[in-house]
Amino acid sequence: MKKVKSILAIIGILLLVGLYVLTFVLAIVDDPRSFQMLGAALASTVIIPTLIWVIGIFVRLSSPTNSPEDNSEENE
Repeated sequence: MKKVKSILAIIGILLLVGLYVLTFVLAIVDDPRSFQMLGAALASTVIIPTLIWVIGIFVRLSSPTNSPEDNSEENE
């Protein structure tokens, strides 16, 4: 479970950073799509972490309640 959370967090960070870098580059180049990309980046700031949180809940609910992996996390 801990590995899944870490992987999802890294994917989310990479997506958000990529969107912000692309928005910044388009703004420098003076592309007419830069304002749309800024809106997409701002919306993704809320949507991506929410989706990661929902996926984490589904993974936690779908895993067995007494798995050894879950018990090892509680002991740490």
